[in-house]
Amino acid sequence: MDTLTFHDMTLTWLEGGMTCLDGGAMFGVVPKPVWIRKYPVNEKNQIELPTDPILIQYQGKNYLIDAGVGNGKFTDKQKKIFGVAWESEVESSLKELGLTFEDIDFLLMTHMHFDHATGLTKPTDDGGYVSVFPNAKIYVQAIEWEEMQHPNIRSKSTYWAYNWEPIVDQVAIYDDEIEVAPGITMIHTGGHSNGHSVIKLEQNGETMIHMADIMPTHAHQNSLWVLAYDDYPMTSIANKEKWLKEAYENNYKFIFYHDAFYRMIQWDQEGKEKVDTLERSRERIIR
Repeated sequence: MDTLTFHDMTLTWLEGGMTCLDGGAMFGVVPKPVWIRKYPVNEKNQIELPTDPILIQYQGKNYLIDAGVGNGKFTDKQKKIFGVAWESEVESSLKELGLTFEDIDFLLMTHMHFDHATGLTKPTDDGGYVSVFPNAKIYVQAIEWEEMQHPNIRSKSTYWAYNWEPIVDQVAIYDDEIEVAPGITMIHTGGHSNGHSVIKLEQNGETMIHMADIMPTHAHQNSLWVLAYDDYPMTSIANKEKWLKEAYENNYKFIFYHDAFYRMIQWDQEGKEKVDTLERSRERIIR
């Protein structure tokens, strides 16, 4: 596991599973000869996308950004479609840290697509599903929570009932933004999904930002490089432009859930050179 100290916060990337999705879908209208220079692809045109929850240990509490892909919930067909190389290892990751699922106090859900939310619940022996994190308050943006429960013809392919029905009593919704603890703020952006949010971590005058799926990897740094999966691509572009400008001017660091190369990057004020990084230590499967 990879760990980063951010003043009073300790960030640890748990092993939440691995998907390998179509590179064309992940880079939208960007031509393959262009994006392939930044992110490698396999013979099936898939790119490597970890789904690694970020554990934040802070002020005696355990916060988790997103939940990974879980275990035992994908059919063989789904594993093939989504290129699931392996499922969640969050339980063993927590065990290494002396923690259990019951020790997680808060889930900060950037959005509820399957690759972020399937790890919220697990199957039972009688064919049902229960919460994986029974003691956690689960923060979800209000629009996202509404669409999760009532998906449209497009979103029903990623908002699955067994990911939300067992956690209804744990969910806390918010509208524009919410400070879940001093220095941890969730901010609604829309774009990738209508209820998508980013997360800011602020400590002692410094800031880290998690752009979630409006910038899922370092290769998506260009504000025009948005996903074919984005429901509202122009909203994604507008928010990327806004946050990138603010981040460069104020020396923010970026942290990632999906990046196969980096856990954290800080670019210079022009957004050209990397001035600080934390590389992902697990060996890549696509080179």
